Amino acid sequence: MIDSTVCSVSLTYACTHEECVGCLPSTTISLLCFGLHEGRAAGEETDRKQVNSSSLSRKPAHTNWKEQGGEEGRERRMAGGGADAALKQDDTQPHPVKDQLPDVSYCITSPPPWPEAFLLGFQHYLVMLGTTVIIPTALVPQMGGGNDEKARVIQTLLFVAGLNTLLQTTFGTRLPAVIGGSYTFVVPTISIILAARYSTIVDPHQRFLHIMRGTQGALIVSSAIQIILGFSGLWRIVVRLLSPLSAAPLVALAGFGLYEFGFPGYIPHLLRSKKHVFDRYAVLFSIAIVWLYAFILTVGGAYKHAAAKTRQHCRTDRSGLIASSPWIRVPYPFQWGAPTFNGGEAFAMMAAAFVALVESTGTFIAVSRYSSATPVPPSILGRGVGWQGIGILLDGLFGTANGSTVSVENAGLIALTRVGSRRVVQISAGFMIFFSILGKFGAVFASVPGPIIAALYCLFFAYVGVAGLGLLQFCNLNSFRTKFILGFSVFLGLSVPQYFNEYTSVAGYGPAHTGARWFNDMVNVAFSSEALVAGFVAYFLDNTLHRNDPTARKDRGYHFWDKFRSYRTDPRSEEFYSLPFNLNKFFPAD
Repeated sequence: MIDSTVCSVSLTYACTHEECVGCLPSTTISLLCFGLHEGRAAGEETDRKQVNSSSLSRKPAHTNWKEQGGEEGRERRMAGGGADAALKQDDTQPHPVKDQLPDVSYCITSPPPWPEAFLLGFQHYLVMLGTTVIIPTALVPQMGGGNDEKARVIQTLLFVAGLNTLLQTTFGTRLPAVIGGSYTFVVPTISIILAARYSTIVDPHQRFLHIMRGTQGALIVSSAIQIILGFSGLWRIVVRLLSPLSAAPLVALAGFGLYEFGFPGYIPHLLRSKKHVFDRYAVLFSIAIVWLYAFILTVGGAYKHAAAKTRQHCRTDRSGLIASSPWIRVPYPFQWGAPTFNGGEAFAMMAAAFVALVESTGTFIAVSRYSSATPVPPSILGRGVGWQGIGILLDGLFGTANGSTVSVENAGLIALTRVGSRRVVQISAGFMIFFSILGKFGAVFASVPGPIIAALYCLFFAYVGVAGLGLLQFCNLNSFRTKFILGFSVFLGLSVPQYFNEYTSVAGYGPAHTGARWFNDMVNVAFSSEALVAGFVAYFLDNTLHRNDPTARKDRGYHFWDKFRSYRTDPRSEEFYSLPFNLNKFFPAD
């Protein structure tokens, strides 16, 4: 019989041997059982020898087994216990770092089946409608336009967003990034609206046209900064000095804006499916339920006696888009007339373009992470920034009253669905173009109530922010240098823009208040961006503080990204970021 003290190690595991049931897991029990049975076999062999030898001591055989074979079995049991201890020690080790995010259902180059891809693409289209509708709804009335002008601007912005998304996913970074409107360009646009040279125009429609042409000229000029920095390789040089430590605040604050749990987040937990239907299509279910509920309340007259603000946010017919949108209309360049140019307005818009460039860099990193791609090589980021500049140029040519940047909410949607397929985002670009031409149908989807859009933003922005925090896995968080750079940059990234925003809301103008409006706009736009402030502080400190310290390079995680600083040093870059149609021969990346 086996010693009972051995099999009392644990009662929660099972062994493959019948006599060791309830002992240890099969991964570690092999050593233990081997020792037990070998020890018993050795003891029995010794017993037989002792019985056959009458000149030896007549001790009971089981005593010799315990003393001789049992000693051998005890040694083997000690070996088994060591393996178990090693297993427990492994459980306490930190999680290993991952160049590519695991547990992603579909990565960039692995598209889902076509029916699923179309549904997911339509979901991306619905998500980007929020910004597409909100920005023109806020700007066009101040420009002097009515519902007709607002509907045309929304159609144009949606059409150009589809073109820019196709260009970015095909010739830019090739990441599944949606390119849409940006709140960064709102401040310089309002500055153009308030310019004195437009105040003398009495007719609202003519005033709208003149302001739109001035905005077009500023956007066309400002696009040069991204085109030059991207295609000349200057931004590639800047990004090569980026480490996980300096990238973490940039990416985190590109996403953290609204941080609370929204309604869509509950859908996956309330409704479960083996095929992950409800968590993958949570946005579709949420928007459908809330929109239908708001439509019933609107038709039923529930908002007739509600406050004006409630009607504005909750009615499905609040914006007048459905009645004002034409059935079919194709946006075209210079549809508002020839652009006009003003130096001060162009400088202010260039500051916004630079801020959008920095924010887009952080969002590109988040998109690459959630689509299970390797870190984006600097040359690919430069190429993407250059094509984003072309996108802003198209905004100016078509007249969208707004610039373009990478959509943060769509980056968060990739995290929610765990689908980072390039094909899905390209299908969503097709929906953007299609519904921008068929205005009535697009207006129906654009009538989604504002509260559901805000709830979606809470979830998506949080996902992008967490992508930045995930980069800290490459850093040594026990280093005081790391703690200082991380904490100081995040704190300034939150406090400085907050100061500028509060100052503006109280005084009616920003802290920079000189006689030159363009200079004021440049300063106020730059320091009102959390991502720009945090990214700049982290980038500066990370590349200057204790730079010659040999441990600093490892603490900041710089060595983990060494093989991704060039396009050719990691073979996976070819899979994710190579140009189609064999264009790498003509436009090589380094």
